[in-house]
Amino acid sequence: MVLQPSERHYRDWSHGRLGPWCSPTGSPAPLSCDTGCGEGSWILVCRLLVPTQVSLLSMEEDIDTRKINNSFLRDHSYATEADIISAVEFNHTGELLATGDKGGRVVIFQREQESKNQVHRRGEYNVYSTFQSHEPEFDYLKSLEIEEKINKIRWLPQQNAAYFLLSTNDKTVKLWKVSERDKRPEGYNLKDEEGRLRDPATITTLRVPVLRPMDLMVEATPRRVFANAHTYHINSISVNSDYETYMSADDLRINLWNFEITNQSFNIVDIKPANMEELTEVITAAEFHPHHCNTFVYSSSKGTIRLCDMRASALCDSGTSVFKNKPEDPSNRSFFSEIISSISDVKFSHSGRYIMTRDYLTVKVWDLNMENRPIETYQVHDYLRSKLCSLYENDCIFDKFECVWNGSDSVIMTGSYNNFFRMFDRNTKRDVTLEASRENSKPRAILKPRKVCVGGKRRKDEISVDSLDFSKKILHTAWHPSENIIAVAATNNLYIFQDKVN
Repeated sequence: MVLQPSERHYRDWSHGRLGPWCSPTGSPAPLSCDTGCGEGSWILVCRLLVPTQVSLLSMEEDIDTRKINNSFLRDHSYATEADIISAVEFNHTGELLATGDKGGRVVIFQREQESKNQVHRRGEYNVYSTFQSHEPEFDYLKSLEIEEKINKIRWLPQQNAAYFLLSTNDKTVKLWKVSERDKRPEGYNLKDEEGRLRDPATITTLRVPVLRPMDLMVEATPRRVFANAHTYHINSISVNSDYETYMSADDLRINLWNFEITNQSFNIVDIKPANMEELTEVITAAEFHPHHCNTFVYSSSKGTIRLCDMRASALCDSGTSVFKNKPEDPSNRSFFSEIISSISDVKFSHSGRYIMTRDYLTVKVWDLNMENRPIETYQVHDYLRSKLCSLYENDCIFDKFECVWNGSDSVIMTGSYNNFFRMFDRNTKRDVTLEASRENSKPRAILKPRKVCVGGKRRKDEISVDSLDFSKKILHTAWHPSENIIAVAATNNLYIFQDKVN
């Protein structure tokens, strides 16, 4: 398996609205890389979106983009809290890619169609639609401020010309419809051309309204709002394989919803103790089985994974199968053992045979037929074991990293610090560390695998563990469902990498 980046997009938001996209000027340059996951050449394409003209200019064209609205090109190091990307998700075909941020905004990218004249541009993603999904709220009864941050985005399979997706913040899940409109009606009887009501006394003839062509417009409208069902913060949403229901999970409960019913849901998991002082674990992630609508899995802060069957019980607290590691040797236990064993993400493989979990230091793959131990364990950044004390002090130890499968379940990917992300080939057992960084991915530069040095002499191409920047972290990633295209969110930047198109 060879994964090669073909394009980068940089996000640069202005507060509350879609701002400019900045990238280094220069023509597309070939990059080469020999990674642990394969060999091959990498190609980089830079594009710049000029918001005032709502157009996309290729860097290959003979246009000095620096002269076009240069005031929008801000310092890339500038980013507000609202700019930070908090969710990334491909749709089921991979033609669309949605991102959500802490400002409550959702941006959808569409993949360019292949043309005979520009075959090499197949795979580039351009801005398709942007909308404000959630607004900040205040719960006056509990004196609680509800952030607008998008926690998760999940696509529904496309059934017609429109697209549907779910987005959620801490309390409210919304179903959005994204549709195109390229015609507008004209010739109303009761309205003038500007939409104002006409005086009925002036209407002497009847007209038949007609549809006129117009510039393509992409509209996002909320179709359902699922609210007031969670006391605690929602951390997961998952669409069922029957495409009629979905579930939402918070720290202590999981609810099952029907897409057509917004005022009630079924509680299928409730681990809240009668006395909150007896609380020992919380739910951290949950997901439906990709093929069996009765099966789902949820993980906990204690490092356990529970596989549940809704046919066996109406309340699936205990689960039909419980996956957990062997008890740790007491001599190896430390103050941080329980914290780093907390599972931040759980994902079914596309085949439905395996479960992948991510804790602070490792990624584990579990076979559904073997509960006592994982069949594969991959060390993501084991060199941080000596840094747990400082990571605890700066709260980084509580970061929630996600993990994803590739389309064939043969490679897994997850993020790390210093804008590093890791890939593990399950067949060859080889791994690679790559960096999603603007500074290290300039045109004409070679994108090399990165290595971290723990102690002793440091080689020229290595970085010391003491030099890692823990403010630059890759928590959210996504993999195209059928091709080697990945999306990596690095703070307020979105990078899209793909196989070279020959």
